[in-house]
Amino acid sequence: MQSRREVLTTASAMATGTALLNEAVAAEQNPAAQVADRSSTIRISRMRATWVGPTVYLKIETNHGIVGWGEIKGVDPRVSKPLVESLYVLIDGENPTRIEHLWQKIYRAHRDIRGGAFMVHTLAGIDMALWDIAGKLWNTPVYRLLGGPCRDRIRVYHTPQAVKVPPHGIYEHSGSPADIERMVAAIRAARQKVGPSGAVMFDAHSAVPPATLIQLASAIKAYDVLFIEEPAVPGNIEVFKRLKEQISIPLAAGERDRTIWEFIPYLQNRCLDILQPDCCHGGGITSMKKVATLAEAYHVPIAPHCTAGFLGIAASLHVAASVPFFLIHEFYPDNAGFNQKGLTRMAFTLDKEGYIGLPPGPGLGVEVDEKRLEEEAKRPQTYRWPGARLRDGSIADY
Repeated sequence: MQSRREVLTTASAMATGTALLNEAVAAEQNPAAQVADRSSTIRISRMRATWVGPTVYLKIETNHGIVGWGEIKGVDPRVSKPLVESLYVLIDGENPTRIEHLWQKIYRAHRDIRGGAFMVHTLAGIDMALWDIAGKLWNTPVYRLLGGPCRDRIRVYHTPQAVKVPPHGIYEHSGSPADIERMVAAIRAARQKVGPSGAVMFDAHSAVPPATLIQLASAIKAYDVLFIEEPAVPGNIEVFKRLKEQISIPLAAGERDRTIWEFIPYLQNRCLDILQPDCCHGGGITSMKKVATLAEAYHVPIAPHCTAGFLGIAASLHVAASVPFFLIHEFYPDNAGFNQKGLTRMAFTLDKEGYIGLPPGPGLGVEVDEKRLEEEAKRPQTYRWPGARLRDGSIADY
């Protein structure tokens, strides 16, 4: 016979055990309790940098067998290749899904070269590869990791519905009537080509002096072009303010500005109507998404600059797909000068209205022909600094 105390003690123990069991079962079935990072064991195990033409292609490998690809553009490959190989020591053995952490680790690694063009362009290639790994790890396109798509398709140029007119030359410090008429005629021809519902953009390319650009703007209607790109050389916000005060056409720039800190003055001084971040130039997907969010706060859309191969194109398109304030995207899939044919492939279809579908996945959605890449890398690689001069022999902006 058990005493009353023994009976109560036994009953209490049984109730406690049942409660613990029920709690364990409930936790097992409760999604909110399943917070362990299933990717916690993935680590970066190797990186290979391959120089072909104007591009350095990056392949980052992991202990899970998942690899990510990125590209470094807009910088001398003789510098970016050894630089990225040096930076690899900062990410070796790290979890590649800690993308923001690794971005900061690289960007802040050296107090005297943070923010420089060579560093940020090189960081962009690493960043793309990390996002590619993350998308492949979770079997989803990168834009879904960025919050999901904000649109069903992406407007691009050049197409029969949207063209960009170049400055047709490098100009002296003032323009002549012939200079103005040449640019006006090119804009007129482009408008006739796309019709009244199409888009015409004029790219001053920082090669048209401010005074000449003001003269040009007064010679065309304010609605003749969607925007004037690169109206001035970056670095002096007062020039941009002067142009905005005197030109009624929307102004766009940003391909030579890197990270949110270089874009802030344009927005604070209200001198650009459209921002043009370049994913390859500005620190990759991580940085470009931040620029787009910063611009959104000022109700300024982005029109990404992009003269890259499919890896850079795809990375930029994934950001464009995921942000609300977006206008149009630069797109050169068939330009051999930017996109070396056969090395990379991305599926896309251009519709009759000048839009392409969302970038494919998982990851960036780009295939790399590694065998051909290795073959091309064995050929002699050269690099020539571009440069430009005026007719009197002095150095020009372009």
